[in-house]
Amino acid sequence: VQLQASGGGLVQAGGSLRLSCAASGTIVSINAMGWYRQAPGKQRELVASITDSGSTNYADSVKGRFTISRDNAKNTLYLQMNSLKPEDAGDYYCVMEITSWATAESDYWGQGTQVTVSS
Repeated sequence: VQLQASGGGLVQAGGSLRLSCAASGTIVSINAMGWYRQAPGKQRELVASITDSGSTNYADSVKGRFTISRDNAKNTLYLQMNSLKPEDAGDYYCVMEITSWATAESDYWGQGTQVTVSS
């Protein structure tokens, strides 16, 4: 199983980006999914998560600006980020709870995609 994250880049404050994370491999099922971010010198923090039934959870700092969603048919996770602020900058990592043909449910991480927000 592999996760491939994409969509990061450089954007001006107030702009938008859409991150994607696609899972591939011998996947049986995917439970919860989430996005974390890590700014330089800071700990990795949870940005948003979504359950297999579609229930969502957001960090207070992104509520009302970010939207997490998933396409179960494509094994893909999204993060729509609007009204971006300089403090949103960092490396964004996706994570999925995946059961594969070879393993019981385990956490799989994407490689990270960088978001830079200029003021």
